Amino acid sequence: MNIYVSGSLAYDRIMEFPGRFADHILPEKIHILNVSLEVNGLQENFGGTAGNIAYSLALMGERSTILATAGCDFERYRTWLEQHNIATDGIEELPQEFTAGAYITTDKDNNQFTGFNPGAMKHASSYNLDGSRPEDAIAIVAPGNVKDMLAYPRAYKERGIRYICDPGQQIPVLPPEGLAAMIDGSALLTSNDYELEMICKAIKKTKAEILEMTGAVITTLGEQGSLISRRGQDDVKVGAAQAERVKDPTGAGDAYRAGLIKGLIEGKSLPEAAAMGSVCGSFAVEHHGTQAHAFTMEEFWARHRAAFGG
Repeated sequence: MNIYVSGSLAYDRIMEFPGRFADHILPEKIHILNVSLEVNGLQENFGGTAGNIAYSLALMGERSTILATAGCDFERYRTWLEQHNIATDGIEELPQEFTAGAYITTDKDNNQFTGFNPGAMKHASSYNLDGSRPEDAIAIVAPGNVKDMLAYPRAYKERGIRYICDPGQQIPVLPPEGLAAMIDGSALLTSNDYELEMICKAIKKTKAEILEMTGAVITTLGEQGSLISRRGQDDVKVGAAQAERVKDPTGAGDAYRAGLIKGLIEGKSLPEAAAMGSVCGSFAVEHHGTQAHAFTMEEFWARHRAAFGG
């Protein structure tokens, strides 16, 4: 099975400030703000939607192809991906750019300053899908370069490849007509409940009208699980798997989508695939970083049985 994962690749660089930002900012001088903070080191994690989804798929034994752009500093990330049996031939390296990077500084009250450099993500990846067989392929269009997010759905529809539409944090920058075109003809639309409201407002359609455009809408609800909506059918609520501990929810949505794809590949029903997504997401929240979790399939199914039985 060819699994195409388009989206972003990024380095997440996290710094911890041992004090409080408020102690270093004078409100009456905010118009000439100039603050220097000494942090307790820097932690670099591999991230980005495409990398995160492909990583969790690899944990479940699936080799996927990432369709994205990266920069001149990508070598360490490439090695990591290849070590996890993730295909990198769909990644275009641009020597004039850096790989996208998020620079996050957190104080002792969990307030954050974040700077994001899109770097290579400013450029489309333009992977050639010629030769792909629709019966042996599935794709997900995750948040990343906007041109890619608009182009790949067209290419998938032209070739009869089923794809999941996952616009996520790029909803505000996608042109409404382009967002509607992404959704129209997709096998699934995935979002959280807040993003679904944003989508409805952006394309001026109700959820019922969106269900006329896509095979189903899956709404993730965090620790409450997810909701599956299909045209002409009652909604189906799928519960959440229990994590042993919750350290960082970042990346749980990408892990959920990987579990969902794994279920679809195996021919599971949507509720069954959503349950697998929930289990995969539960492992992700147990660690800081979006590619720091790991599990065997025995551990995966043991947690699945504990949450869903059978």
